Amino acid sequence: MSERRSGRGQTRLFDTSADARRGPTPQAVADAFDQARLTQARRLAGMTKKDLAERVGVTPAAVGQYETGMTHPRPHLIPRLAGALGVPLAFFLSGRPHGKLDGSMAHFRSLRSTRVHQRAKAVAFVEQVWELTHALEKRVRLPHVDLPGFSGGEVHSGVDLPREPAAAARALRRHWGLGTGPISHLVRHMEAHGIVVVLPPPDEDATTVDAFSTSQLPRPIVVLTANRFDDIHRYRFTAAHELGHLVLHGDTAAGDAQQEREADTFAAEFLTPRDSILPELPRRLDLRRLAELRHVWGVSVDSLLYRCREVGLLSDSSSGRAYQRLKALRDQPGFAGEPITGYPGEHPVLLRQAFELAVADTGLGMVELAAQLAWHVSRVRELLGLPDHRPELRIVP
Repeated sequence: MSERRSGRGQTRLFDTSADARRGPTPQAVADAFDQARLTQARRLAGMTKKDLAERVGVTPAAVGQYETGMTHPRPHLIPRLAGALGVPLAFFLSGRPHGKLDGSMAHFRSLRSTRVHQRAKAVAFVEQVWELTHALEKRVRLPHVDLPGFSGGEVHSGVDLPREPAAAARALRRHWGLGTGPISHLVRHMEAHGIVVVLPPPDEDATTVDAFSTSQLPRPIVVLTANRFDDIHRYRFTAAHELGHLVLHGDTAAGDAQQEREADTFAAEFLTPRDSILPELPRRLDLRRLAELRHVWGVSVDSLLYRCREVGLLSDSSSGRAYQRLKALRDQPGFAGEPITGYPGEHPVLLRQAFELAVADTGLGMVELAAQLAWHVSRVRELLGLPDHRPELRIVP
């Protein structure tokens, strides 16, 4: 049901099939304009207010007034805004669930190298991930969030983890029943315990934003960027690092260097528990042995070298020389990075499988889901990780 104003200024309701097919009119969108959606769309597009103003033909101050709600854009500007930002007109309508996230509560893996506009885009992306998750949860029951310390959602584990990072990692392993050996399919374990993990569609910002996470929405969300280094071992460590943030820092603002060190400590202990890895580490430097352990434990040789120094098997000077030797072996078999494409168990599947189940059980269609979210179908496909199988038309001159 939508509102439309007649020529005499009166408001009337309409809900006809013809109107639904056409979508809302610019006038209807102007009347029910949601300024927060404009901010979200602009950040997703990676634009400044000045950038958008130039494309639409207004001043940056006008865009600022639209986003604060001081004024609404006139109807003739609505299609221009939608076209410039790549969203349907209906995107700007109020009334849909909006997972608004304070950017200070998102933990970025590479905070210093991530620019302000990139963080803003990443935060807007997470908001959309939650909105998609929320839409799917109306039709499919996702795994309960089983994450000690998580304050959102409706289900609480009743378990309190230690605040010390290594102890928290060991406690979470016990709580999740992971034992003390290597963890296969880390991302699948995270999803099985209710954490939403996503890979963003590749773009220029994804090459700089390494990874980030937040527990300030009704579900904890972790975003991993596989194309940052395209190394399965670094990717897994980053996933464990973000898990550490969710467990240790869910209720604190991000940006503290100490938090990053604690998340690293958590990740190292979670993936390679000290009591389990210590008997397997070589008593003296042996890079070939560390390369073998890399495949057993699913962590990089760099991480294992750090572990050797941490437990006292290597001095600082010896580890320094070891890193120099390792640098010369980066492109050699056994030491080169391995792309994550060879490890399907580390690819997120939760949202895609939820959609497929909703299609099979409730008849949900891609177009219907896109309409509910007020997104283009292509955007839904991107976030679900579904390929577009439509043939591509090429015009040959």
